[in-house]
Amino acid sequence: MGNNILVILPHPDDEAFGLSGTLAKLIVDGAHVTYACLTLGEMGRNMGIPPFANRVTLPVIRQAELEESCKAIGIQDLRLLGFHDKTIEFEDQPRLDGVIGSLLQEIKPTRVYTFYPGYSVHPDHDATGTAVVRTIQQLPLEERPEVHCLAFSRNCEQELGSPDVVEDVSMFMVQKMNSIQAHRSQFQAAELLGEKQMKAKEVEQRFGTERFWTYTFA
Repeated sequence: MGNNILVILPHPDDEAFGLSGTLAKLIVDGAHVTYACLTLGEMGRNMGIPPFANRVTLPVIRQAELEESCKAIGIQDLRLLGFHDKTIEFEDQPRLDGVIGSLLQEIKPTRVYTFYPGYSVHPDHDATGTAVVRTIQQLPLEERPEVHCLAFSRNCEQELGSPDVVEDVSMFMVQKMNSIQAHRSQFQAAELLGEKQMKAKEVEQRFGTERFWTYTFA
């Protein structure tokens, strides 16, 4: 069995808070990680503080930020899929599923990371997770990778139960914080750490654990 990991998320920065530490850990352990990002987040409202982007330059800036984040994590295989931000739920379903299916066929991952459908707040998050699950479900049972999902809606634990995968990424805080801070147009250090500089232990307590739900196919 190979050790190929496929990450399918809709926006630059989706990887930063929820799974950058886990990915850094997997890479150190010898995994090959491919990150397929559906959009460039070009419809995002944040332009930096003070603003250094505008509606025209934002996609280029966010792509550069994503590339920097991937470098911080150790990801060498970044795929930009070219879909339009804030419209994933309206995309042509066969086209979207076909792109995801081609990635699965090429990479043959043992594990896929995505958002849990219905429990990930943003319509693009939910639509991406839905498409990933739908496409994997079409594979024969013996070819299906395990699917680890991010979820953070208020009702996720109430309805899904506690996360069944909890990763201690405290040894990978440098990679994780560098990933988060790479996305300068979206996150500011003051917002991230609070007005007072957090101590290393406080940062670890806040960001040192990453949680996932394994998707169970009906």
